[in-house]
Amino acid sequence: MLPAAHVQAAIEILDEILETECTADVVIGRWFRRHRFAGSKDRLAIRDHIYDALRNLRFYSAMGGGMRGRAIMIGSLLNKGSDLQSVFSGHGYAPSQLDSKEIGPFPEASIQERLDIPDWLWPIWQSDLADKAQHVAQKLTQRAPLFLRANLIKSSVRHAIEVLDKDGIKAIAHDTVPTALSVVNNSRNIFKSFAYQEGLVELQDASSQMSICKLPCRLDGAILDFCAGGGGKSLALAAWFKSKVFAYDTAQPRMKDLPSRAKRAGAEIICLSKENLYKQQYGLVFCDVPCSGSGTWRRDPWAKRMLTKEILEKLIKVQGQILRKSYELVKPGGFLAYATCSVLKIENICQIEAFSSSLKNLDCLESNQIMPSEDGDGFFYSYIKKPV
Repeated sequence: MLPAAHVQAAIEILDEILETECTADVVIGRWFRRHRFAGSKDRLAIRDHIYDALRNLRFYSAMGGGMRGRAIMIGSLLNKGSDLQSVFSGHGYAPSQLDSKEIGPFPEASIQERLDIPDWLWPIWQSDLADKAQHVAQKLTQRAPLFLRANLIKSSVRHAIEVLDKDGIKAIAHDTVPTALSVVNNSRNIFKSFAYQEGLVELQDASSQMSICKLPCRLDGAILDFCAGGGGKSLALAAWFKSKVFAYDTAQPRMKDLPSRAKRAGAEIICLSKENLYKQQYGLVFCDVPCSGSGTWRRDPWAKRMLTKEILEKLIKVQGQILRKSYELVKPGGFLAYATCSVLKIENICQIEAFSSSLKNLDCLESNQIMPSEDGDGFFYSYIKKPV
């Protein structure tokens, strides 16, 4: 496929995403199955077009004059300084030629459009992020780096780097997170690599890993991952503490792959039902709660489209409920860890302050808001010690 054909494919896929509101990976997968002539390099180029467009959807649609695949790709190419006439030539599998209405000029994009933040969220974004508001929004329009976690049950950072290198995957140790590796090249070969298949490494963002590595070293009692989901934190906790971990999620099907993941990692993870959850208290309860995901929008840009004011308000309410329920599960002298992949104060420090003010003698040991950067995603964590 020629580059112009990649653009036409991106147009078709974007239209389907916008019409169906399915996730990008689902729609891309369906398109590739219908167009098996697209080779691996073609698929890579098309996928890059799509995710760049989704990260900058409002800006590109403003530049191209509409929320349609064709207009979005016109805006994308204009932003990159590409020659539109050579791409929209109508030859072969290239997009059809431009008409006069598609050339513009169009109204200048607003700051919210340029930074790709929904209008309703922009006042909250500015209030919560203050002087970092524009910088963080801009970071989220760029491609995210890829990180792995060295599974300390089976390996070390140094050993994992050496094993990955044998499969042609170059990774380097993270500067500040002791379990993290930054993948430099051949990232798409990770799942086929010996290191991954044998459980020496797991995909996990560096900021997420930091929330585990900064936990108090000495725990008295069992460990519970309260909002386990797919089990990434459960596996990280088991490896970091060299300990058995209990995992629970209100939606039990989310944990369906956790037993096989734990087996590959050599970790002892026990998935709990609601009936078994309350049979004991725990020395550590880790809650990676449902949130806006605003710190990870460069990885999952469609989540930004799905977020509404009503959904955010509901999430904030649920977060408060989880804080209260999980605190009940912590034994006296134990720890509660609250975490989100959000950059919004209303989901993070405001939740901790509101919770702390409702209880006496609560000891908040540490709270840390991480902003998205080349070192990791946006993330927040806070550690609370329960009085004896």
